[in-house]
Amino acid sequence: MRLWKTLERKTVLKHGRYLTVEDHTIRLPDGRIIRKWPWVITPDYIDVMAVTEEGKFLCFRQTKYAVSGETLAPVGGYIEPGEKPLACARRELFEETGYRARRWTRLGRYCVGANRGIATAHLYLAQGARRVTAPHADDLEEQQLLLLSRKELERALDRGDFKVLAWATVMALGLRRLDRSSGAGKPSCRRRAARRGRTGRFGQSPSPPAGERSR
Repeated sequence: MRLWKTLERKTVLKHGRYLTVEDHTIRLPDGRIIRKWPWVITPDYIDVMAVTEEGKFLCFRQTKYAVSGETLAPVGGYIEPGEKPLACARRELFEETGYRARRWTRLGRYCVGANRGIATAHLYLAQGARRVTAPHADDLEEQQLLLLSRKELERALDRGDFKVLAWATVMALGLRRLDRSSGAGKPSCRRRAARRGRTGRFGQSPSPPAGERSR
């Protein structure tokens, strides 16, 4: 499929490091020109599902200015200029919780706004987390660090307690990755063999026995 092409960009608002708004001039694949297409730039960020050595899930109970009431939240934060996403994830885990993790898995990078840009979210799973010091976060909101069991986390997701899309996403993707790593949800050898016997390799119907092929 053919992509849109940016012909010109003009800054219309510069509000510190956290918000820039631009007008773009865009050419569509059919040749049409769109002027003053709003484009929003905020810092890229990371979110982390962190799992302790004991199998508990680290998250916060807190408030956010744009969220109604309290919400649950994972470890997260803005990527500093020149900082790599994984380095930011490690730093934020340490600063916000006082934990360090032995194993890190990338869960993907995602565009926040499909039409307006906004930012790129980098999501991670951190396993084997162990507390090494007291947290020293500089967040403006009050936070309470929680250690949830798997069942408590799943119930919180089902209730919608993670009220920001990226936060619910990193937790859901993290659980999926943990299930894949442990083999949960994979069909047994017997079921796979039976499935191959019904459909043949790569989902195709099996060939009939040699004596029946000409019938």
